[in-house]
Amino acid sequence: MNSTARLNDWLTARQPLVLGLFRITLGLLFTSEGAATVFGILDREASPVGDWPFWYAGVIELVCGVLVLLGVATRGAAFISSGIMAFAYFTEHQKDGLFPLQNGGLAPALFCWAFLLLVFSGPGALSLTGQTDREAGPGAHSRRVSP
Repeated sequence: MNSTARLNDWLTARQPLVLGLFRITLGLLFTSEGAATVFGILDREASPVGDWPFWYAGVIELVCGVLVLLGVATRGAAFISSGIMAFAYFTEHQKDGLFPLQNGGLAPALFCWAFLLLVFSGPGALSLTGQTDREAGPGAHSRRVSP
């Protein structure tokens, strides 16, 4: 076995763990966005209760972010999160320019695509439901990480 094949096998064996760490990080960042919008923390002013669409988006970000962070109902929460970020991009940012760097929509664009990845890949390792649920994705339980 050549070194490229060994490296590929080594990386593939760790894919569920890295995907799980990606999901946890993404969930934490999204939860912080929602908490900042709803509760006015992290140097951000709270959106008034019921203020369309910002307060509702904040609640969705908070709830779905926690679900993704914990790895519970990951695919459904990621689908909703991806959709709300696409909505945010096209309704709040697209009017100011074509590209995310022009219109300030880089975060919603990245969140949208990152959550869409989780819809198709599942939560990976380290999820609360990953040990018993088929949501973890193919091979998440069968691959063992060796040193």
